Amino acid sequence: MLMPKRVKRRKQFRGRMKGRAHRGNFVAYGDYGLVAIEPGWVTGNQIEAARVAMNRYMKRGGKVWIKIFPDKAVSKKPADTRMGSGKGAPDHYVAVVKPDRVLFEISGPSEEVCLEALRLASHKLSVKTKVIRKETLVEGGESDEK
Repeated sequence: MLMPKRVKRRKQFRGRMKGRAHRGNFVAYGDYGLVAIEPGWVTGNQIEAARVAMNRYMKRGGKVWIKIFPDKAVSKKPADTRMGSGKGAPDHYVAVVKPDRVLFEISGPSEEVCLEALRLASHKLSVKTKVIRKETLVEGGESDEK
């Protein structure tokens, strides 16, 4: 499971997921990307499950880039505990995902293999996603999203 090696503070506030992603909102490395279209938290287990699903489908024929990392601690109190007595202990880590954030990038042997691998990965995540292609520059200098 993905988690930070060490953190500055053990427990965090929940925070807000207002607005759209300013960083990580374009395909930088691969040919296709999986983009979030709604805000949410993606856990380390979900990221790992999506990575395994993509690699299994491609039979290690392509390359996968994970563009998010779970660095936010989520605390949870034990079951059958009364209210009060402070905040619970850190339970797991999540990555905060805003709309337009690229979660995974992929390049593989063919287009249909890449699209199917990203579709399988999207079923493992807790946010709605869509698949985009890398923007290619045309002669005029403007970008054209296919």
